[in-house]
Amino acid sequence: MAESAGDIVVEVKNLSTWFGSGGDTFKAVDGIDLMLRRGRTLCVVGESGSGKSVTARSILNIVPKPGRIAEGQVLLHGAGPGGAPLDLAALNPHGRQIRAIRGRDISMIFQEPMSSLSPVHTIGQQIVEVIRLHQKVSNAEARERAIAMLEQVRIPRPEQSIDAYPFEFSGGMRQRAMTAMALACEPKLLIADEPTTALDVTTQAEILDLMRGLQQRLGMAMMFITHDMGVVAEIADDVAVMYRGKIVETGPVDEIFHAPQHPYTRRLLDSVLALESRSHLASKIARPNPADVILEVRDLSLSFGGRDAFGGVKAGGVKALDAVSFSLARGETLGIVGESGSGKTTLGRSIMRILAPDAGNIVFSGRDAAPVDLAALPQGAVRPLWRDIRMIFQDPFASLNPRMTVLQVIAEPLRNYGVAAGAELEERVGELLDRVGLPRDAMRRYPHAFSGGQRQRIGIARAIAMRPQLIVADEATSALDVSLRAQVLDLMLELGRELSMSYVFISHDMSVIRYMCDRVAVMHRGRIVEIGETEAVCENPQHPYTRALISAIPKPDPRQRGRLARIRYGAEAVA
Repeated sequence: MAESAGDIVVEVKNLSTWFGSGGDTFKAVDGIDLMLRRGRTLCVVGESGSGKSVTARSILNIVPKPGRIAEGQVLLHGAGPGGAPLDLAALNPHGRQIRAIRGRDISMIFQEPMSSLSPVHTIGQQIVEVIRLHQKVSNAEARERAIAMLEQVRIPRPEQSIDAYPFEFSGGMRQRAMTAMALACEPKLLIADEPTTALDVTTQAEILDLMRGLQQRLGMAMMFITHDMGVVAEIADDVAVMYRGKIVETGPVDEIFHAPQHPYTRRLLDSVLALESRSHLASKIARPNPADVILEVRDLSLSFGGRDAFGGVKAGGVKALDAVSFSLARGETLGIVGESGSGKTTLGRSIMRILAPDAGNIVFSGRDAAPVDLAALPQGAVRPLWRDIRMIFQDPFASLNPRMTVLQVIAEPLRNYGVAAGAELEERVGELLDRVGLPRDAMRRYPHAFSGGQRQRIGIARAIAMRPQLIVADEATSALDVSLRAQVLDLMLELGRELSMSYVFISHDMSVIRYMCDRVAVMHRGRIVEIGETEAVCENPQHPYTRALISAIPKPDPRQRGRLARIRYGAEAVA
């Protein structure tokens, strides 16, 4: 069908958004042009700091201080006098006119629903507020519409769920609630800023199906910001590639994937394809001896919600781990994969003894030391073993103390265990920075001065400071761009080889597991439902849940869209 000028919803012309002033001005968005059309999805891709989110906020004129729209236009077609385009960039960002447009004509779904939803208001109150702000309806009518929206986004029992608070919802459910709120007034344009980044692949697939279906029904334009090229291949009609505030390439999705013109686009796609197979470093690492076991977990169980007098789970309690058993060979990398709530992080924290299990054994066999059952130790007796068992956390922003320099962050375990002090301590930190590919002068700076990928490298340097034998990595690369992900995974593999370390690698990203891990254990509702060699599990999964998990992974090729049948497992459709 031929497109006409009437299909245009929003037109962005020469938009520039700058932060700071004078000589310290940072051009976050630098002279970009975009066209958002009715019924079409434009995916904006690029690494962190490329200007994707600032572009979205500029369209809505909600750029945080000290940012400002320096020049350019954001034209909302049909919104001005006599149906002429209205320049949103020229409006007072706090004025009544732009506030009437936000939520009614243009809505936005933010990346982290927990920080975007009010924790002290129910889901229903927040959706009703949006409806009544833009439409003259009674509170009862608005509530009925809110229930209908919750039903449309497939939240179970909407009549009861409307009175729930955000903390009572899972990550996927909160994202559905945010979607319901954004679509409550049937906007002309929906902007979705990384709406699936924190979700597991099964929930992500459901959210993408949901948004695609609602777009078809409402005929709205959609601007979808992501760094996941598999999602782009699955949902995009058109793609704009951003790099350092500029759009370096734009075009139909098939053209971008199969005939990219710009070197940055090609590099981005190469990074994606690299994660489709085992790392090239795998062949350089000796296969672990299965008989040389460093960690053995036997019948590990843990419940949240309290115990009754007989040791059972109280009514309403959640069995987070249910008789989990596996072994890890010295030098092996074992992946733990599953959807949100499957027990992955609880398992990792239990191995570290951050959480105390209700039953079972966690037997750690260190070099030149007798095996010890971590599960049976009191908390104080576990601390000395943290020299040999370390953890890399998911969020490189939250896991580093913003008031400590990089020197203080990395030196902390060395100082706590009395390994080094003074000039020797500083030299050890310098060596660790060299090892993770950061300059030595970085040790005097604070975490806020680094990108997400650099912060994760600082976290890795801290984790390996004591030359541990075992590292538990909890979603260590999920917050990173695809271009950085393979670099960090290669770094971890190289360090594992150099220091003879073993990894328990927790992730919801099957491509990361395939790239990094020797074996993989698939978790569902607190149980390991399948375990085996990574390639065998990925290519020939045996358990129905594993097949459902793998079928939900979007392929980074738009020509594969819709060719593979989506398998659903149990009640996963309402996860």
